[in-house]
Amino acid sequence: MTTAFSSLSALSAQVGQAHMFLAQDDASVAVASPAQLVIAAVASIFSIIILIVWLKMHPFLALMLGSGLLAVIAGIPFLEMFTSFSEGLGKTVGGVGVLIALGAIIGALLVKSGASDAIVDGFLARTPNKALPWTMAALAFIIGIPLFFEVGVVLLIPVVMIVAQRTKKPIILLGIPALAGLSVLHALVPPHPGPLVAVDALGANLGITLGLGLLAAIPVVIISGPLIAGTMAKWVPIGVPRAFVEEERVPEDERPGFWLSLSVILMPVFLMLLRTVVEATVGEEPGNVLGTLVIFLGTPMVALLTTVLYGIAVLGLRGGRGLKDVSDLVGSAFAPIAGILLIVGAGGGFKETLVDSGVADVIADWISGAPLSPLVAGWIVAVLIRLATGSATVATVTAAGIMAPIAPNLEPTHLALLVLAIGAGSVFFSHVNDAGFWLVKEYFGMTVPQTFKTWSLMETVVSVTGLAVVMLLSLIV
Repeated sequence: MTTAFSSLSALSAQVGQAHMFLAQDDASVAVASPAQLVIAAVASIFSIIILIVWLKMHPFLALMLGSGLLAVIAGIPFLEMFTSFSEGLGKTVGGVGVLIALGAIIGALLVKSGASDAIVDGFLARTPNKALPWTMAALAFIIGIPLFFEVGVVLLIPVVMIVAQRTKKPIILLGIPALAGLSVLHALVPPHPGPLVAVDALGANLGITLGLGLLAAIPVVIISGPLIAGTMAKWVPIGVPRAFVEEERVPEDERPGFWLSLSVILMPVFLMLLRTVVEATVGEEPGNVLGTLVIFLGTPMVALLTTVLYGIAVLGLRGGRGLKDVSDLVGSAFAPIAGILLIVGAGGGFKETLVDSGVADVIADWISGAPLSPLVAGWIVAVLIRLATGSATVATVTAAGIMAPIAPNLEPTHLALLVLAIGAGSVFFSHVNDAGFWLVKEYFGMTVPQTFKTWSLMETVVSVTGLAVVMLLSLIV
């Protein structure tokens, strides 16, 4: 009996090991029929929607639970339920997370040193009243390159209120161009989290994406900002809210100069674009020390790290700050992005589960077989997830994961355009399930219908115009 029991135990152990081996091997291929995989994808996305929208669960937990449900329905063993999720989270935070952290430090240096105030006042001092909407759009465009959307809103809206009060202009006339500039940069241009995650998930070239993103952003900001702001101001002719209180700003005599402040914002953009130019013309030739150095400095992590060190030298150590003060300032930049990092990481985990289960391959096969441009398909997927969850980041990450299997079939320029198309779709029609909707509503003192007529409509124009510009670029590049 003992011998039989031992043999049975050994056999069970071997079967268990074989089962685990097969489970690990099958984690990268489909383990169910295409129909079952599609059901798994729909059920998991729908569960994430329910958890975020109806049960008010944090997106990190919702994405984690959705990934587990996807794995189970797709036939992945229970013991391997979160294997892909963990791997995807680690890859995403290990790559994109560092860039987000460095970008947050740059933003903190700009705000705390008064450099952002210097840039704002420098633009306003050079602008006649009639051109103020255009100046607000340009200002938001520049400020929005390194700053997260929420930080940009907190920084620029007080300026909008002050200028509107002084010039007696409707706040919508000045606010919509500013919001458009911030939103477009948030959707289309690295180092913002959405585009960075999409670049990483699709394997796109960051320099090409950055260049095309900036190129596409200009007409999108113009159309969705200054050109429609006048009409919206007539629909919602509101003044500065009585509850508005001007936030304390760094005294003018303690601020850095305009051009010095602007150089901190433009440095990472310049380094990454210069790398793209060198790669396209010279390449990494043996013995070409200068070309190799430019390519190294233009690596996203190195470019942002270089900018952080430059910002510490020219901004952080101003005003008698010591190294300990600068260290505290840098540390203060991390708390606001903790939630962003978790959501982005969880989104990467969900994306990895989509890919490893085989769901993404099934959807990609359907998209590639349908008479539909990959750019349009990516935009549509992002729009649907954005409408359902209210999160641009979740929409971008999920859509990028779904579109990832078709990425190897695209040219580098069109792969970058796919990132932009997904980014454009991720901001479509912000409504009540989007935190940005309530942020704008409260800042401007609007009612819900007024917010729909202004902010929600502007986001829709950004999304549709963004897709149109991307499609036009696809005919040229």
